Amino acid sequence: MLRKTIPVVDLFAGPGGLGEGFSSIVGNDGRRRFEVKVSIEKEEIAHRTLTLRALFRSFPKGKVPDCYYDYLRGSITREALFAHPDVPEESRRAAEEAKCAELGVTPHDEIDGWIKAALNGAKEWVLIGGPPCQAYSMAGRSRMRPGDSEKFEKDKRHFLYTEYLRIIKEFGPAVFVMENVKGILTSKHGGSPIFDRILGDLRDPGNGFKYRVRSFVVDDDDPSPQDFLIESEKFGLPQARHRVILFGIRSDLAEASWKLLGQARRFRLAETFRQVSVREALAGLPPLRSKLSQEPDSREAWLSAVREAPNGLKGWQDPLRKAIETEMTRAVHAARNSEAFGGRFIKQPVPLGVDMPKKLRDWIGDPKLGGVIQHETRNHMRSDLSRYMFASCFAAIRGCSPKLPEFPQKLLPAHGNMDADTVPFLDRFRVQVAGLPSTTVVSHICKDGHYYIHYDPSQCRSLTVREAARLQTFPDNYLFEGNRTQQYWQVGNAVPPFLARQIAEVVVDFIDSSRR
Repeated sequence: MLRKTIPVVDLFAGPGGLGEGFSSIVGNDGRRRFEVKVSIEKEEIAHRTLTLRALFRSFPKGKVPDCYYDYLRGSITREALFAHPDVPEESRRAAEEAKCAELGVTPHDEIDGWIKAALNGAKEWVLIGGPPCQAYSMAGRSRMRPGDSEKFEKDKRHFLYTEYLRIIKEFGPAVFVMENVKGILTSKHGGSPIFDRILGDLRDPGNGFKYRVRSFVVDDDDPSPQDFLIESEKFGLPQARHRVILFGIRSDLAEASWKLLGQARRFRLAETFRQVSVREALAGLPPLRSKLSQEPDSREAWLSAVREAPNGLKGWQDPLRKAIETEMTRAVHAARNSEAFGGRFIKQPVPLGVDMPKKLRDWIGDPKLGGVIQHETRNHMRSDLSRYMFASCFAAIRGCSPKLPEFPQKLLPAHGNMDADTVPFLDRFRVQVAGLPSTTVVSHICKDGHYYIHYDPSQCRSLTVREAARLQTFPDNYLFEGNRTQQYWQVGNAVPPFLARQIAEVVVDFIDSSRR
């Protein structure tokens, strides 16, 4: 049976992780089941990324023209790509879809005009998005509340969800999917849980409809707040990212499908049999050496810094010393083979590991790319190279990243003491352990790489943009615009598209089944 394409509106879209997942669902006839009609993002750089990906999605899978890949490789400019004779209609559609606007600032009439024109009278459509989360996140609250509690209470980001709510009230989507950080479950405003308020507003937006708000992981018509939490590593992602995601169903659709919704496990994400590790996720990416900062960089200077790393163990009295010393000696020897520090495009085959689950391998890879993009290392201080090598050797032996009190005295940062009662972040240098899913990739990755140390001690570095994007499950042909700091920020702020795809599969199954 021929299925209609379901319109999607994406609010607070970032670089497009949620939209990427929904757009990837294809029916038996080869047509996309979801089409993102409008995506709205306030940050100009993320909007440029969003527009570029909207262009990519304008083509059927496998039919993307060579000019797109030429741009990814740096052979042509962005202007030349969007003016290319192979993409005139697709360029126009991409510009119509991706809007650079700030919800809550851009006039409502303008926002509503875009959505009304895009929906063109459709009653069965999906709203997706994740209102900015800094006011809800654990880190944001610990940073803002102690310094100025009054300012924290007035922070407008507590209420950006009301812009999402306003669209629900105005247009009445059949389904909505709303994403936010785990901290929203415990965040309070004016002494009351903010999540209870949000849930109540979403269930009854005041437009004549009510919404049944379901969990994607628990079968329960009256889920508890914790039931909305999705632990990504349980669903085939190489990252322990825990996020709150709500599945809202318009009351008329829910009432007509109440028997369907009662089917156990029918509209839930399916847990995978095993977790995907960092090593599996980064398979095929070329090894790189880091670069030196605060001094002239060269391969010789870098190797001299690497050779100094084992000296940091001098005077360290610990049972692990001999084993770590052996690992560091091996790493120094292996480092002699490292020359390249990467770049925008590295032309060489990128074989994905056979141990990576096939679905994820098919999702990430693109042989037409002919290499890897945005795989370039940061510059690191000489002293940090020693810390990175030690930490990764420790992780290889112990299977976990060391805390600061476990570092040799010579490798500790020069400022402050290491008293557990006075040091707020004992995991300041955090290795992404090879055999486990990574820790959560967040926007802080744009500040420094200390929380994202590569597991290979011979490379002595933090993760590249492409490696971070792999952990976030962005396809290898997904380019992030802007400078490297802006690219890291976009990756950390995104919803993992491979998780979004699985959510979209649940949503399309429900919509299709409810039509019968």
